[in-house]
Amino acid sequence: MTSIELLADALAAHRAGDRDQAAELAAQAGRAGSSLAAELRTYLAGDGSAPVYDQPSAFTAFIRGGGNVALYRALSAALASRYDAAKPESLLDLGCGDGLAVVPALEQASHLPPRIDLVEPSAALLEGVHERVPSAQCWQSTAQDFLARDDLGWDFVQSTFALQSIEPEQRGEVLRALQRRTGTLVLAEFDVPEFAEGSPEHLRSLVERYERGVAEYGDDARLVAQGFLLPVLLGIVDGQQRTNWEHPAAGWVEQLKTAGFTEVGVEPLADYWWSPAVLITAC
Repeated sequence: MTSIELLADALAAHRAGDRDQAAELAAQAGRAGSSLAAELRTYLAGDGSAPVYDQPSAFTAFIRGGGNVALYRALSAALASRYDAAKPESLLDLGCGDGLAVVPALEQASHLPPRIDLVEPSAALLEGVHERVPSAQCWQSTAQDFLARDDLGWDFVQSTFALQSIEPEQRGEVLRALQRRTGTLVLAEFDVPEFAEGSPEHLRSLVERYERGVAEYGDDARLVAQGFLLPVLLGIVDGQQRTNWEHPAAGWVEQLKTAGFTEVGVEPLADYWWSPAVLITAC
């Protein structure tokens, strides 16, 4: 068996609750030369209980390395272009992280919105954003809790690879709240392939893509894999401590239209190891 087949079987074993079998299959795949396999075996040897964002150093290394460098360069440039074209008076970024997308976009744009709201549930990621955008109001909150208040509206709302972290049912409520209070909504998301979850095709695709992802990080591969990539991967596989619910671009379009947005468009943003990144505009 190839390392990809062995790792797909390891994920299937993990999904079935057989951690020992998953570790053994990962060990076999490691002997076949898989970097992902070595990281998976190490991860399974621990307790695997820490939430993803409890290790901000791992997320920071992930988001500021590998293919994310080119991805976020393209994303910030695209957002800056949108600010200059639309000249919004108010801007909301839901799930701004540490400002990796929005800060360079504001620095590149000729137009600076007079009112900027930045929302991020992680205090560790939000810290420091206000220093870089002193005119912004920073809110440590989930999108759901922040939008529960009904006294604010925005000309331009963006969310970059963040709404995928909200379960689909709750996300529908977020999108409906945004539709009532937003001029233009721009989402950056991944146009992921569609498989039946847990199917052999799905698990093999996950292995192939994650193998590419781990390989991009060189000396930081262990930190990124152990502190971020593997918790996300295994959350997708077994549904426990899951942090991401992604869809093909067509699925995002459908959700936005269901929420009441009438004009929705999709355009390519950048190639990426996980899946092609796209910009989705709704109004």
